[in-house]
Amino acid sequence: MARPRVGVAVLTMGTRPAELRALLDAVAGQDEPAARIVVVGNGTGSLPELPEGVTGVELPENRGVSGGRNVAIETLRSFGDVDIVVDLDDDGLLVDKDVFRRLADLYEADPALGIVSFRIADETGETQRRHVPRLGAKDPLRGGEVTTFLGGGHGLSMPMLDRIGGWPEDFFFTHEETDLAWRALDAGWKVLYAPELLLQHPKTSPARHAVYYRMTARNRVWLAKRNLPALLVPVYLGVWTLLTLARTRSLPGLRAWCGGFAEGVRRSCGPRNPMRWTTVLRMTRLGRPPVI
Repeated sequence: MARPRVGVAVLTMGTRPAELRALLDAVAGQDEPAARIVVVGNGTGSLPELPEGVTGVELPENRGVSGGRNVAIETLRSFGDVDIVVDLDDDGLLVDKDVFRRLADLYEADPALGIVSFRIADETGETQRRHVPRLGAKDPLRGGEVTTFLGGGHGLSMPMLDRIGGWPEDFFFTHEETDLAWRALDAGWKVLYAPELLLQHPKTSPARHAVYYRMTARNRVWLAKRNLPALLVPVYLGVWTLLTLARTRSLPGLRAWCGGFAEGVRRSCGPRNPMRWTTVLRMTRLGRPPVI
């Protein structure tokens, strides 16, 4: 196949102008340049001044991670010269100059490759356990095929997106990566964790967002309703309910979680397209059956 061309998408809410500029400088410093770079202002009002060659898109309202990234995909698709969409958090940093070249190498070698997950580490080199996309894995440097990926830094095949569609916009944020990964796997694409592709990112907790507990619960329900065979829906939700009750130490957080769960049951989650049982088996062989 022809050499895959990289397009970069960055979402920002306008609160990290210094970090955004540092990221864009690192993108510009790659030894294999991106064909296109798009910055989407998610309800920012106006974007800061962007470097030459960077396309800015200003949204009048915050459409969440899913909605903002869908806008970025459509913008990159409109140019007609992007084969890989690279999503990067606006407070992340590419510390190596060969990330895009090595990513293009991976896609060039395997046309069935759909998603490539970067490794995320803080400025000390530490990777949080939640950023290793497999069960029971303590070594963040062990790569291979997985069943989900990291939202902060990853590559998406444009042909894959053309086939399976984009991000689940109603999710807003949380679990949108798993929804996309499950649909990709069910369509026959591979999801790869490539720890040699590093995004440096400050250590954070997802619970820093006030709506985290509600969104997590609601989107878990939607994820199951949209993608799982009927027999697995109650199993998946039952397992995650037990885990949440065991792990959550915040009573207000638990109340918000229960409200989100009820919202997920009550509200529509979009079209239902349950995965094939062969996909369930494939995910099980990869170490993460879709019940946990």
